[in-house]
This record gives sequence, C-alpha cells and structure tokens, in this order.
Amino acid sequence: MEIAAIVFVIFLILAAAISFFVLKKVVKMAFRAAIVALILLIAVVGGVSLWWFGASRTSDKPPVNIKKSR
Repeated sequence: MEIAAIVFVIFLILAAAISFFVLKKVVKMAFRAAIVALILLIAVVGGVSLWWFGASRTSDKPPVNIKKSR
C-alpha cells in the first residue's frame, strides 16, 4: 500500500506542476499558487491516508486455510 501512496502523491505533484504552467498566461500568480497549494494539500492528505490505513490492515493472525471438497 505504500507504493500506492507514493504513486498517488507523485501523480498529483505532476498534476500541480502541469496546472501551474498551463495557467501561466490565464490566471494571476496568487490564484495559480492557491490552485497548486490545494492540489498539493490533496496529495499530502491522500498519500498519508493511503499509507496510514493501508498499513493498519495487517494482522497477526495467519491466513485461513479453505479446503475445497470434491
């Protein structure tokens, strides 16, 4: 699950960078910074939640063996 969190954060960082450069001529700097900050905040919160909740699902119990009878 750690890999999913890392990929999620990297994807949103790239999306923030792309949106920053795409909005360069359309929107003023303060609005661009606010949009990029919002995307980065979502990336951090999403990455941390994926890492935290994904890591907490491990159990000390061994997996249950299911025997199929035929």
